[in-house]
Amino acid sequence: MSLRIQYRVKLCIVKRTYYAVKRGQTLAAVAEAFGVPARRLAAENALGGEVSAGQILKIPPAGNLYTVQGGESKTLLCGSDGAFEEKNGTQHLFVGQTVLL
Repeated sequence: MSLRIQYRVKLCIVKRTYYAVKRGQTLAAVAEAFGVPARRLAAENALGGEVSAGQILKIPPAGNLYTVQGGESKTLLCGSDGAFEEKNGTQHLFVGQTVLL
């Protein structure tokens, strides 16, 4: 007797989004428009300062934006320090900061 096993696999294609900065736009404005923290957008594009008109930015996947409250930790917000740092492009956490969950 032979046993036949079938596997069903769902493939998800993730499309990378790119954006050309318009004249007068800031890093913060572009980040807000795409629902990502400015630090994460800067980290994704290895930016050391402001963006300039015509610059092409890689837009990281958006998520749930949240404003940090007192007493919260990276682990509480994202499950681990590493996950927080990867999602948000920073090791720092402070009250009032906008982060991805």
